Amino acid sequence: MKEFDPEKYKQMVRDHHERDDPLGWFDSIYSDAEGDHTAVFWADLVPNPYLLDWLEKNPVAWLKKKAIAIGCGVGDDAEAMAAAGYEVTAFDIAPSAISLCQNRYPNTKVNYLVADLFAYPKEWAQDYDLVYECNTIQVLPGKYRRDAMDAMVSLMSDEGALLVSCRSRNSGEELDTIPLPLDKKEIDGFMNFGVHQKSFLAYDDDQEPSVPHFFATYSRERRKRERNNLSRMIITLVNQNFLVGSDKISFQCSSEAF
Repeated sequence: MKEFDPEKYKQMVRDHHERDDPLGWFDSIYSDAEGDHTAVFWADLVPNPYLLDWLEKNPVAWLKKKAIAIGCGVGDDAEAMAAAGYEVTAFDIAPSAISLCQNRYPNTKVNYLVADLFAYPKEWAQDYDLVYECNTIQVLPGKYRRDAMDAMVSLMSDEGALLVSCRSRNSGEELDTIPLPLDKKEIDGFMNFGVHQKSFLAYDDDQEPSVPHFFATYSRERRKRERNNLSRMIITLVNQNFLVGSDKISFQCSSEAF
């Protein structure tokens, strides 16, 4: 196991950013742990408490729902979602991270995969009831942060939820920090990609010294309302015997309405 050097880590990330290779360094964080998931310096080794609280308040019940964990690390949050009843896909760009997860949880129900957020399998698009992001955006540079937000939203089903957990900072501060925490304006940028903010929390964690964080949730409620309104319109027309040419009604709707 290689000893973690925070200054070498920051310089390594800067070097990759300067080469426009924002993902090329991730695997080294996990491979340096040499098979020991407890040696990954940024791993909390417990699920996010705000994720657990959300899962408790939004139970799956008998419904079969799908969740995806972005940049799953060593798997704590993915396993929590599976324990809550979700069918979970968890992916990371780092093959060594996925190996750690598979060795750590040999009997897991989670589908752990190596994948790239910016080039994920096309069948994932709009396929997940719960999309969970924790601390991925803050390690990305420039335009990749916005691209990541767009990609995360694109994974949500029409009635899906997106949960975002990240380190935070005040606007104009820590501009040269690695990782670079999100300020309020930046996290609000999720709403530029077609989602509505359902809740927002700014808090300090229990580290010494404490680290400020955001935890926000988003939904596609507008689309849900439009679909429900269309369904009610169809039912009303059927009940009024509004039949044209046959005993069936055919509707052709633009996909943009949803």
